[in-house]
Order: sequence, then C-alpha cells, then structure tokens
Amino acid sequence: MHISTLATPPPNTAPAMQVPLLAPNPPRLSTLGPELEEIEQSGMFSNFGPVNMKFETEIIARMFHGTGTCLAVANATLGLMLAVRQAIGWQPRGRYALMPSFTFTATAQAAIWCGLTPLFCDIDRETWLPDAASEEALLRHYGNEIAVLLPNATYGNCLDLARYERLSLATGIPLVIDAAAGLGSMRLDGEAFGHGSTSPLVYSMHATKCFATGEGGLIYCDDTARITELRRMAGFGLDAAKLTVMPGLNAKLSEVAALQALAKLREIDAVARHRGAMQRLYEELLPGFTFQRLTGQRSGLQFASVLLPAALAPRRAAILAAMARHGIGAGHYFSPHLAEHPFFKETTATGGLAVTQEISRRMVSLPLSDTLTAAQVREVCAVFLRACGDDDA
Repeated sequence: MHISTLATPPPNTAPAMQVPLLAPNPPRLSTLGPELEEIEQSGMFSNFGPVNMKFETEIIARMFHGTGTCLAVANATLGLMLAVRQAIGWQPRGRYALMPSFTFTATAQAAIWCGLTPLFCDIDRETWLPDAASEEALLRHYGNEIAVLLPNATYGNCLDLARYERLSLATGIPLVIDAAAGLGSMRLDGEAFGHGSTSPLVYSMHATKCFATGEGGLIYCDDTARITELRRMAGFGLDAAKLTVMPGLNAKLSEVAALQALAKLREIDAVARHRGAMQRLYEELLPGFTFQRLTGQRSGLQFASVLLPAALAPRRAAILAAMARHGIGAGHYFSPHLAEHPFFKETTATGGLAVTQEISRRMVSLPLSDTLTAAQVREVCAVFLRACGDDDA
C-alpha cells in the first residue's frame, strides 16, 4: 500500500499543528469561585457532604430520568472493588471473575484486590464487547468456580444488559458491569446506558473520560438497598453508631470533586454529541478502515478507535511515530491486552483469545476531545493516511 511520501518537518522545527490524543476538559475550578467559597464556609469537605448528595440527586433526575439510585465514589477502581465485594460477599462461591482481556488494567486489579482470579474471555469481532460464545464456554468449563460476571462496556459501547441479567439468574452468579467509559452513552431507546439495571454499573469520571472531572466514579443501579450497603462500605463499613459492621474502605468523593461532577453533568449531552459527530467524521474520512460497531445511539467516547488492515499491523509503531513527528497524538488501547501484561500472565486464567489478539495488534487510537474541530480531524486523517501509505514511515 502506497499513497504518498510523508514529508518530514525540518530539524528543530515544531510541527505546524498540535493535536493530542487526549485533551482533558474537566470543569475549571477557576470559574467556580462562589461554589468553592460555599464549600469552605460549610466546613464540610467530604463524608457524603451536601454537594456530593446534590450531584447524586441531579444525575439520577437528569441522566436516568428518576429511575434508580447511585453512589459517587473517589474513583471507578474503588467503585469496582466495592461493587464486586458486595456482590460476592465475604466468602465467595468461587475464585474467578469472568471478564474480557480487552479492557483496562483496573478491571482485573479490582478483582484481584477482592481476592479473585481474573478469567479472560474473548471479544466480538465487530462490537469489541465480550463475546457471548466465549463467556458461555468458560461458564460451562469452570461452573461454580466463577464468583462474578464482570463484563466491560468497551469504549462505552452499550452491553446487552438484559442478556447478562438472564445469564446471572440462570447461573446464580452475581453481575457487576464495568461501564468505565459509559457515562454519556445512550441506548437505542434513548435512555442512558444502565438505566433501570438492578445490577451495579460502575462508571468513571476520570479527567480523560467523556464525563471528565479530575478523578471520580459513580455506582448506579435500581436497587436502593444495595446502594445503601455500598455507601456504608465506602465509609469504612461503619454504621450510624460508628461501629464496623461489614468490610469497608474509604471511597468517598470529596466535595470539590463533586462540584466538578455537577458542572460536567450540565454539559455532558453537548460533549457527547460533539464527540459522536467527530467520530462519524473519522468514519467518513477513513472509509477503508474498520471501526467499532456501536450498539446504542451513542458512546461516551474517549478517543476514535480504528483497526489497521492486517498487512499494516506490523508497521503500527512506525505509523504512530510518523504521526507524532507531525504533532498528532495517537496510541493503541488496549494493546497489549491484559493477558499479555507481565503481572497478569502469572496471576490469571484465559480461554481462547484469538479475536482479542487480532483486534489488539491492529488497534490504533486517534484523537478525540471536547474541543477537537472538524479541521483537526481532517488533518489527523490526512497524516494518518500518508503514514499508512509510506513504507518508510
């Protein structure tokens, strides 16, 4: 494949255009002076304070249309640890947490901190979500040794939660959904991804996410008793009398972080729409490349994910380096996939991962942000195509 020779900027000359892979855009604290003063005057900076509770109330009303309840936490990894521990109890039925290998390390780390061994399944070739046939094969093989189902909503793509609820009911295995990039994702029916789920979904509000604060997470489900228990677990496992009555840790969201979350909530629809429009422009400008097949109206996209043709996969590092020389940030999430990480090679179990392996080695992550412009997307695509066509890249 050869399109054109990629021009190289003169030595010691900065690229004409700088487009980072990620451009975090959390609400600016410098614009929230009066609200910050209120927090200072209240003397309450954490411990499920009034700003935290206001955020939880507003996100249920605005994003989930009054259905269900939630718990804001310090970060999504702590949220996963809490949700998994609450789901499996103190003496889990088995030792494995069934999850995809094509995900971020936090999913597996949370399971390990809960005393479980990650059991990696394969992914679907088009949606890049966990593959149903792979999951079911592992369920048949490991049976009661599986303590929890822990699917990941890859890049915010909407999982079929009804299927997972049926699977959980049929097997008796509890379900926790890693929806890290899913805050801002929308199902085909127009409801937020997770709306009405009786199993907990854990979303991230990290600065690099579509729903960006500085750091934070959210556990949502339509089960008030479960969220009440998780809230107690997030406050060291203490009851109203300050007695430890269950396993716990400190996962509380600070009032300042909750203030950022409130501000982001008010703009998330516009942010998600913009990112979706830029994703569609990428797909239009790169018609010969493979993109993730989305299962909902929109996903809370962090970056634009595209697969290189198989023949170009060995040249991925050179292609990314050529883009970097022109001021274009790019990466490859999730590559290596988790089963290839040194620590997880020694601490996990896997099924067949043929599709995961193929998708991972061909993956390229292109820039996407709240402020990315159509002109920048066109420039990124032009540089990317030239890099793909330059045998010397």
